[in-house]
Amino acid sequence: MRKILFDLKKEYYFNSLYPLYRIMAEDPEYDLWIRVGKDQHRFLGIFLVSNRSRIEDDLTSRGFQITDRTKGFDAIVCGDALKNPGKYGDVLKFHLDHGVGIKTLRIRNIVRQKSTRYHVFLEGQYWFDYIKSIGQSGVADFHITGLPKLDPFFQKGHYDNQAFINKLGLDPDKQTVLFAPSYKPSCIDHIGEGILELLSRYNLVVKLHPYSWGGKYAPHSQHRLYQEMAKKHRELFLVPASEYDVYPYLSIADTLISDTSSVLNEFLALGRHGIIYQLPDSDLRHSDGMPILSIDPAEWLKEAFPHISSPEELIEAVELALAPTEEMKIKLGEYREYFFTGLDGNASRRVKDTIDSILKTKE
Repeated sequence: MRKILFDLKKEYYFNSLYPLYRIMAEDPEYDLWIRVGKDQHRFLGIFLVSNRSRIEDDLTSRGFQITDRTKGFDAIVCGDALKNPGKYGDVLKFHLDHGVGIKTLRIRNIVRQKSTRYHVFLEGQYWFDYIKSIGQSGVADFHITGLPKLDPFFQKGHYDNQAFINKLGLDPDKQTVLFAPSYKPSCIDHIGEGILELLSRYNLVVKLHPYSWGGKYAPHSQHRLYQEMAKKHRELFLVPASEYDVYPYLSIADTLISDTSSVLNEFLALGRHGIIYQLPDSDLRHSDGMPILSIDPAEWLKEAFPHISSPEELIEAVELALAPTEEMKIKLGEYREYFFTGLDGNASRRVKDTIDSILKTKE
């Protein structure tokens, strides 16, 4: 029996790992374990508090095997580059990225670990072409299989949208707009209360990034702003901090507003038109000079997703996204085909088959 460790550095990475975990759990040849990271939040603006015990208790209650060990496994599956890869030993490392957007952190973290080799699963041709364009195609073994994270969207019956809409208390006669900004860089400060202009015409759901709640990577002001809005406007639905999974909300959304978040590409995968809030400083770079984004936001999904740069443009952009032109539909199809492969609900099986084959060659 092969012992596989799923390394859950952040709780919200669970969505990227679980579809593969579920498929592998059906195979009696695998013994699966989960190791939970600290996943800290900031308390009183000063103290970092670990959420590990809470996450472990939750997973244990759901029947998962939890461990704090890092060695003694045949392979590691992770949602990001491992924090200290050396402590896991010389074993196979399989990388399932937790986001499918345009932020380069997914490849930067791998490039920085010169002595660690990963098998990296990509959602489509776009990311492989970008990695090749920056001269890093040899830094890991790349497999274009599609990502298991996207499978639930394409598995019939996984989401019951009407039941979910009823549960949230949304108006069934209105279309739903999902506002899901990133935490950094973010349009939160740019849009501010301007998002409220949508309330008279649409259901408005606000889903913040987990980091917007934690206070470690983004200020607490990000969530406090929307908590105050939700108190004053009951028709605004603010997704609670405890719900890290954006996918049920993407599933019910008729359109989406975001900035640099991977949810824009995930919405593209659904074949729907979203709205990109273009931030003023698009040429952002990491400390080593690598661009933070793999593409200029002005060019990202251009002619398929409306781009705006001020709150005053929201209403018109939403109207266009909900009633796209034929040209927009054609461009969306082209982008969807380039960014993604195998949007069929079976990426988990393709990834598992690849892992099976790689493990067999090591026996």
